[in-house]
Amino acid sequence: MTHFVLVAGARLGASAWDEVAAELRAAGHRPHPLTLSGLAEKRGVPAGQQTHVRDIVDEVERLDLHEVVLVGHSYAGVPVGQAAERIGDRLARVVFVDSSVPVDGESFLSGWPSDHVREQIAEHDGFWPLVSADYYADQGLTDEQIARIIDRSSPHPGATLTEPAALTRPLGELPATYVKCLLDDEEPMPVVAELLKSERWELVEMDTGHWPMFSRPRELARVLAEAGTPS
Repeated sequence: MTHFVLVAGARLGASAWDEVAAELRAAGHRPHPLTLSGLAEKRGVPAGQQTHVRDIVDEVERLDLHEVVLVGHSYAGVPVGQAAERIGDRLARVVFVDSSVPVDGESFLSGWPSDHVREQIAEHDGFWPLVSADYYADQGLTDEQIARIIDRSSPHPGATLTEPAALTRPLGELPATYVKCLLDDEEPMPVVAELLKSERWELVEMDTGHWPMFSRPRELARVLAEAGTPS
């Protein structure tokens, strides 16, 4: 039995993991889906990136979890990677699901053409706004799955995307699994490719798009369970 703290990417809260969590429970594990400050049922709570790091650390400590697997999808890889350092020997493994990873001193928006995101945040009172169904095209999602993502989404606090990450040691020292979703891009981003050279990191590929908790929940649950199994 493994404890999993599950954190979804931009705009999404704990409900994004409903199907994955059900599969993990059925396999005898303990999933703990987490909504970050400012999103879903926590809308209106002020949040920066370090707020989200504290959300994750506080959840692990509140539940007194040990040998925990932290799971971060998309944007959430940035706060999850920082939280993984801060929970010390409580950590069993960190799993990055088609996600960004934290780079010390850089933000989620660093390293890719993101001026349009900064403009959207400025135009929407400090939030990254919701997107239309077209945004989710060609990602292995059915119309019903896209509708569920949109229904569960809320505008994302912009400060969490623009504030810099703070790391205390090289991320490659953490035991980690990177799940690459091939419909989104066949190759990991360069910073991830470099981290995958570490003997403590492993790569798992999924033949689906960027939201596997919706498109392939059973397969993703199996990948997580295997990643969380001590070797």
